Amino acid sequence: MNHFCIYTNVHKDKDLFFTEKVRSFLIQQNKRCSIKASEEEEIPQDVDCILVLGGDGTMLQAARDIMERKGVALLGINLGTLGYLTEVEPEGVENALLQLFHGDYELESRMMLKGMVIKKEGGREEGWALNDIVISKADSQKVLEFTVSVNGKLLNRYLADGMIVTTPTGSTGYNLSAGGPIAEPGARLLILTPICPHTINQRSIILSPEDEIVIDIPLGREGQTQRAAARFDGCALSLQTGDAIRIVKSEKTTDFIKLSKAGFLEVLRKKMSDN
Repeated sequence: MNHFCIYTNVHKDKDLFFTEKVRSFLIQQNKRCSIKASEEEEIPQDVDCILVLGGDGTMLQAARDIMERKGVALLGINLGTLGYLTEVEPEGVENALLQLFHGDYELESRMMLKGMVIKKEGGREEGWALNDIVISKADSQKVLEFTVSVNGKLLNRYLADGMIVTTPTGSTGYNLSAGGPIAEPGARLLILTPICPHTINQRSIILSPEDEIVIDIPLGREGQTQRAAARFDGCALSLQTGDAIRIVKSEKTTDFIKLSKAGFLEVLRKKMSDN
């Protein structure tokens, strides 16, 4: 790897002090270096690796920005809090980069989700997510009524604040806060977790990666039109009564650089004990 792009969250590194520190070290090691610290700046086409300075949100944004590119991997440097998606703490960045230069790392391919919003009027919109696709109410309505089908068969009717469809990577995010299970990030599976369901017997469900999930938005109570949002790692598409969203495993993947020899459970225990 010779050409690196430093992808900086300027809210975490406001004066770009740490960004400049990393850039200087790369230059000292005779590596090419580009910086993306604003929306206007582009990621070079010939970049080999993206060093993400920030937290999990920054990692998700970087993953979206390189979604159409093959052969580009992400290495997260944690300037946030827990940083489940990041690999390196700031104090260890130089040793981590030296390890990377010597080829002492693994690439971990993470699955992604593809969602297609199917409008009642016939239009369609697509989106992709590394973490999760969250269906939630979009206005002041108390709850959202919706149905979930899997492979063309009704799974359940829900009265809840929404539904999380997550990858294993996203299982430690909103899914975890909503009471869903944690999955090993390299696994291939889909997790459905209702958000604040109004019946106690509606729990998370783990599905095969080959399954197709369809969430329909019907009329609400007293025949009222419901309005909802489908958020793809936070980027929203609107939904309303008569619309549906189809969610499947995407053919796209995101490559993470793994430097640590520690297993997933060891890393998870450390992250949770540090919280």
